[in-house]
Amino acid sequence: MSNRVLISVQEDLAEPSWINNVEEFVQKVMTKLSFDGEEVSILFCNDVYIQELNKNYRNIDSATDVLSFENDEEYEDEEGKWRCVGDIAISLDMLPVNAEYFEEDSNSELKRLLVHGLLHLNGFDHFDEHLEKGKSPECEMLKLQEDILQNFKDEKII
Repeated sequence: MSNRVLISVQEDLAEPSWINNVEEFVQKVMTKLSFDGEEVSILFCNDVYIQELNKNYRNIDSATDVLSFENDEEYEDEEGKWRCVGDIAISLDMLPVNAEYFEEDSNSELKRLLVHGLLHLNGFDHFDEHLEKGKSPECEMLKLQEDILQNFKDEKII
């Protein structure tokens, strides 16, 4: 069985020109992470929207780059049984800021945010550790994230 990727853009934002390239990359990463028969939704939004999500769900009143919300509900349709693993929200405002900080292009940073969100939905957590420029990650999740990104370094979304 395959996986489902539902992609949307915040209502009042212009749809990025590369939006149709996201699903193929996410499908490949989901396969690598052994997702099977699972559904993920991805919302691209601005800092104001993601700050509100962060405030409401994590009690942190600031914008962030990516948020993941686990779901784990199941449903069945004509194609079979599906498990909704959750939702990922990515700030399009934060994307170029992070890319500049990490001295990466926007394509590499977008892939990092997508992989990061998927890893959270696959049960991983990095607790208080965050990636820092010039520092190798120590926790399992961030090490796996960097390994996956290395495997998909030639993939283009943007």
